[in-house]
Amino acid sequence: MKLRHLFVVASLLCPLAASAHEYDAGNLHIDHPWSRELPPNAPNVSAYFTVHNKGDSADRLLGADTPVAEKAELHEHIHKDGLMKMQHVQAVDVPAGGEAVFAPMGYHVMLFGPKQALKEGDRFPLTLHFEKAGDVKVEVAVQKNEPEQHEHMHAH
Repeated sequence: MKLRHLFVVASLLCPLAASAHEYDAGNLHIDHPWSRELPPNAPNVSAYFTVHNKGDSADRLLGADTPVAEKAELHEHIHKDGLMKMQHVQAVDVPAGGEAVFAPMGYHVMLFGPKQALKEGDRFPLTLHFEKAGDVKVEVAVQKNEPEQHEHMHAH
């Protein structure tokens, strides 16, 4: 009896959990926006996610903003002259039928001057500005560690 009750509860909660970490805008699907917990005095914070383009035409992420930081910019890490450097980029392409991955040591949304300490378990709003899909509002989950890569299970 307890197992059946647990299954019913899990079935009811599964769609809620998925919607809290995944967002759709037209042909774009944004998977698990997250940020790493940093010390309260950290001058910058980064946000990460993956944008999947299920359509047959490309889109571009043009920028982002959030009320929890003074400024947000699209950045990437690059190897240049034997060093890892971070640089601002004007836009990030999301190819048709492909994806754009925002992850540590790659593309990320750099949040300058956080207005509050972001602790594990917190969530904050982030608006992503796409050329075709328009503005997409997501909630970024603050975590101590990078999330494990997982396969999507849609058999709810």
